[in-house]
Amino acid sequence: MKELVELIAKALVDFPDKVEVNEIIGEQTSVIELKVSKEDLGKVIGKQGRTARAMRVLLNAASTKLKKRSVLEILE
Repeated sequence: MKELVELIAKALVDFPDKVEVNEIIGEQTSVIELKVSKEDLGKVIGKQGRTARAMRVLLNAASTKLKKRSVLEILE
């Protein structure tokens, strides 16, 4: 899951070297934290949060296939 979020985020931003993805794995849920530079934060979130919502939908679809639950948090 971490690799999926990292791949999508690096494709969206202007500074792909500043993309950081951390995965905190719990018993049933894993939390994926995405950190980008301040200049790229708007690109990752998108207008009215559409890009962030689309990333979460893709993450949920991939997680469901693995019978797990994942949550995406975008950090500043």
